[in-house]
Amino acid sequence: MGCWFSKKSKRKSPEKEPTTTVEENTTSNNIALSSNATEDPPKQYSWDKREKVDPKDFMLTGLKDATVGRLPGKLNGQQFVIQDCDNCKIFVLDHSATITIDDCTNCCIVMGPVKGSVFFRDCKDIKCVVACQQFRTRDCKKMEVFLCCATQPIIEASTGMKFGCFQYYYPELAFHFKDAGLSIFNNNWSNVHDFTPVSGETNWSLLPEDTVVLDHVPAPDPESEFKSVRISAEASRSIVPMTKGGRREEEVESCLFVFFSGDYTTANARKLIDEASGKGFVLIQTKEVSMRPEDVSRVFQNNAEGLLEWITNGPVTALELNGDGVVEACKSMASDMFSGTKVFVSDNRNTSSRDVDNFFNFADMQMGL
Repeated sequence: MGCWFSKKSKRKSPEKEPTTTVEENTTSNNIALSSNATEDPPKQYSWDKREKVDPKDFMLTGLKDATVGRLPGKLNGQQFVIQDCDNCKIFVLDHSATITIDDCTNCCIVMGPVKGSVFFRDCKDIKCVVACQQFRTRDCKKMEVFLCCATQPIIEASTGMKFGCFQYYYPELAFHFKDAGLSIFNNNWSNVHDFTPVSGETNWSLLPEDTVVLDHVPAPDPESEFKSVRISAEASRSIVPMTKGGRREEEVESCLFVFFSGDYTTANARKLIDEASGKGFVLIQTKEVSMRPEDVSRVFQNNAEGLLEWITNGPVTALELNGDGVVEACKSMASDMFSGTKVFVSDNRNTSSRDVDNFFNFADMQMGL
């Protein structure tokens, strides 16, 4: 890691005289010793002060029939590698930079938020819970993925892939999302792109809506080191909102509900989701994105003028809610629950579909989807 450097002494040796007394020699030696004693200490650089890192702490390799992983606070944004594991339960309950998973078979894997990419290669019979910026597989077979992905998930030369919405909770998870720079509202779990489609075959599909995560990715064994972590996979406790995604029913009424940035935006959005769900409405998709004045005019059109000042505070959070009578219900909830909060709600069912398309098409373009 770091290196220690010391300055070379610039002191020159005293010139020798033809005749030198013992007293002169003693004086010369004392001067030399004094010069050594007062020499500056070696300069210390920033990399010298870093804690020593053992690569073995950031990888799991060659394991079989084990329950392993990392507890919260053990990775702190480092890269992580999982390879050559068979029939293992793996819990990486911390945020990380990237995670690669190679040549693993019959494993259950839970990964805390990943700032960059999660890449599975040459894996089969994998069940996992993943939150990341980018998700990709290559040469994989039979995977079940409960996913939160900020960009479009990509599969390549992979078959038997099934996807569901991320549903997971442990106490530190919300902080780990923030540390990884991920938004709980940007989840493209069902918008999968297949790089290598085969005519007449389907390489991926969506898991049933009533799929129970813990039936596929069990909680840690009671005797494992992860037993003290309070884990839940109930949709009501999940950090990431449960969305319908690609299962949207086009003929059913939809409504756009937008929160402008404020101190309680996330809490308000969660409150609305809970209230709407209690009334039987379905959350289709969510997005958190920044807007410019010209974006406001294009997206909100006739309603733009009163919204321009609100976009300067930060990104907006938008939700698409679905169900018969949802527009009037959302207008009522906005009035009753968020009277002191700046929001946008579709005005009527005749324009609500256009509102939804305008906003989410814009958001997808902004995010490169």
